[in-house]
Amino acid sequence: MLITSTTRLKVEFSPPIARIALHNPPLNVIDVPMMQEMQQALDEIEARSDIAVIVFEGDERAFSAGVDIKAHVPEQVHEMLAAFHSVIRAIVASRKVTIAAVRGACLGGGAELAAVCDLVYTARDATWGFPEIKLGCYPPVASVALPALIGLKRASELILTGRQVSGDEVVAIGLANRSARDEELDGIVQETLRELRELSPAALAHAKKAIYGWDAIHFDKGLARAEKIYFEELISTADAREGIMAFLEKRPPKWTGK
Repeated sequence: MLITSTTRLKVEFSPPIARIALHNPPLNVIDVPMMQEMQQALDEIEARSDIAVIVFEGDERAFSAGVDIKAHVPEQVHEMLAAFHSVIRAIVASRKVTIAAVRGACLGGGAELAAVCDLVYTARDATWGFPEIKLGCYPPVASVALPALIGLKRASELILTGRQVSGDEVVAIGLANRSARDEELDGIVQETLRELRELSPAALAHAKKAIYGWDAIHFDKGLARAEKIYFEELISTADAREGIMAFLEKRPPKWTGK
């Protein structure tokens, strides 16, 4: 077993398994440095023929409470979304089986990262949600991925209201595979890893490619369109700036509809 640590990640190699643990206390907020470290880790893992599975995890308090709000201001949002979506695209395109093990807060970009993994196991009392709409924004990855994963109506409700749901509910709507009590979650993940260890890495990679054959085309085009709307239309609105500034200033936003 080889364990390497960066500023915001802990990466563990135990072939054929690699684990990427988000480590940015207190809530594992995903800032641009974490995105860059994650991209480097994913590139290294993808190049290793002895790794067949990647497990993403946080800690008891949070898988991740989302992308750094400060990076959503118009002056930084281009760099932030480019870096974050590069990570998301790498996960979606990976030949490795990806697993998210979710405890605590799993919100915004953290929920997007978990959602695009192949298999998702969550604590029953984990808190999931896509609250970007409350900041005058929207989640580009979720806007593309969720309709395919859970259906248009359920996706619309989560994205347009920003409401939070439990681990049990995300299983019920098809966003996660299984939920369990917090203390049982590791056992469920280990059970799946034992099954995957017995299988051909080549067969897993090709099966994954076949499963996502159609949705991958949809996702690439859809995310490009979601980015275009975000950059060319949303961030020029007064409400987008107001939502972010109100959050940072810890006050209610004053929407103008402009």
